[in-house]
Amino acid sequence: MKKVLMSLGLLLPLAPATFHESSIEAETPAYAKWSQIAIKETKARYPNVNIVDYFHIGSTSEDGVTKEQFKLWLKDGKREFGVFVTITYWSDTGTLKDIEFRETDR
Repeated sequence: MKKVLMSLGLLLPLAPATFHESSIEAETPAYAKWSQIAIKETKARYPNVNIVDYFHIGSTSEDGVTKEQFKLWLKDGKREFGVFVTITYWSDTGTLKDIEFRETDR
């Protein structure tokens, strides 16, 4: 039976999977660190709500400062609303400068 399966290409030798750090790093977006901070700070600001979804809007850099913008969708009982989170940090050091929150009904 083993010979039949091998001849049909159905029995393949199993090799351990190998991962390269560079492929993992390539899959991690540059804004990942800031999205974690946006989620953490939103949970701290709105402790009784559930974060339903989040979206990275984009980033802009100017005069040595980078802004990462996110939109998080929150649910508090029957109320659902969005929060725009803007994280500002020093581009050269990656040090947090400011976090702004702005609620929206859309």
